[in-house]
Amino acid sequence: MNKAIKIFIPNETSANSVGAQYIYEVISKLINKNNIEIIRNSSWGAFWLEPYIEIEKEGIRRGVSYRDIDLSDLTTIEDFFIDFNKREPFDIQSIDFIKKQKRLVFSRIGHHDPLDIECYKNTKGYKPLLNSLKIGPQETINTIKESGLTGRGGAAFPTGIKMQTVFDQDSSIKYLACNADEGDGGTFSDRLVMESDPFSLIEGMTIAAYAVGASIGYIYLRSEYPLAKTFLLQAIEIAVENNFLGKNILNSGFDFNIDLRIGAGSYVCGEETAMMESIEGRRGLVRSKPPLPAISGLFKKPTLINNVVTLATIPMLLDSDEDEFSKIGSNKSVGTMPFQLSGNIKHSGLIETRFDISLEELVRDFGSGTKSGNPIHAIQIGGPLGIYLSSSMLNTSLTIEALQELKGSIGHGGIIVFDNTVDMAEQAKFAMEFCVKESCGKCTPCRIGSVRGVEIINRLQKNKANADDANLLNDLCETMEATSLCAMGGMTPNPIRSIIEFFPNELIQK
Repeated sequence: MNKAIKIFIPNETSANSVGAQYIYEVISKLINKNNIEIIRNSSWGAFWLEPYIEIEKEGIRRGVSYRDIDLSDLTTIEDFFIDFNKREPFDIQSIDFIKKQKRLVFSRIGHHDPLDIECYKNTKGYKPLLNSLKIGPQETINTIKESGLTGRGGAAFPTGIKMQTVFDQDSSIKYLACNADEGDGGTFSDRLVMESDPFSLIEGMTIAAYAVGASIGYIYLRSEYPLAKTFLLQAIEIAVENNFLGKNILNSGFDFNIDLRIGAGSYVCGEETAMMESIEGRRGLVRSKPPLPAISGLFKKPTLINNVVTLATIPMLLDSDEDEFSKIGSNKSVGTMPFQLSGNIKHSGLIETRFDISLEELVRDFGSGTKSGNPIHAIQIGGPLGIYLSSSMLNTSLTIEALQELKGSIGHGGIIVFDNTVDMAEQAKFAMEFCVKESCGKCTPCRIGSVRGVEIINRLQKNKANADDANLLNDLCETMEATSLCAMGGMTPNPIRSIIEFFPNELIQK
């Protein structure tokens, strides 16, 4: 029997954290008719509305935000429908936060059950893999090169060139590693892909593996993402059952399997060489380079390493009907970017849009200003080791090149907003404290330099005019940047230098 009424309740970490799971449990107990179906869809990414519950009846789908609403007094499913209609349901795709985006990579999120492979296939899913198997490995790599896709994890290295390097290695065994250790505060785009569209990641990994000649893939997932783990394990099993993974994929003669590895809470394992150490069963310490992982990576074999969003973008590029992505942007900043807006912001969530959007557009038009109503004072871009920009810099274009000119990085696209109550000296100290806690300890500049940095900033907080400590902090930052083994120590000075430059007299008296 066809279901006449569908109730969509998101099963996603942010939505569940504010009541979606509770609402699901309540409504499930009320349903006593076989013409009502509950679908656990994904979040739309408009987190300030979650839990956003939708009802589809006679082909029309509308929703209501049920944040901070107690439904325990409902006794029948009819009571719920009456309550729902009283709250003036609306189509989430009609609000500016959603309709002003350019959703390509995240086009499926919110629409359906993320584990419904038929829904995935009906929205062009696995058509790109078929196209890749048809044109072959080298042409697949050429297509990705021509797209201009760069890594979405922060380094912005051309994805196609990295793939070509692995492809060119003369080795019978090659690996693919997906870095899903999304550890930067204020970032959640990787998690949203894994919980809302896991087959796009699996398909992207399969295409990339076929292109470079890898037969084994690893997803290195942070332990703080238990729901993503559940989705990935089920999605991998479903993909195998449908011959999209495993032996002789789609009768192509290509074999590829994916293994899920769970991290142990180490931030530095987001660095690719430390991640490889962890996958191999050792403590997550940074390796020296060279050799590059593309030449000698996992188990000393050529290894392709990309993050979740990068790999989930690949299927779109192999869709013969889809060239829209490559026509957006210029130089290194090609395609769309998933910006993640959080902190003191009224409308938080994920915004996929063109690269060259300004901070002003992102924070004002999508975020609707601060949640407190106070003026914006600072915005940090690129995670805990990213630079801080002042409210006078809201015209900054969010491109790879523009952020590099400011000696920063777009990173993973995390944008954290602070109002005028923030203490920027405390934010500077936090950068050093973060390094103290998260350093793997292998190199002295990072391990010891961060400790000394905290001590210096403590003194500067008491006496901003202390020229000796100001000079010492500058020397320390230069040493950490020049001699740290990896980006953990090398980038720790970035937020501190930006505070000194863009927030005069808030850390050091000039």
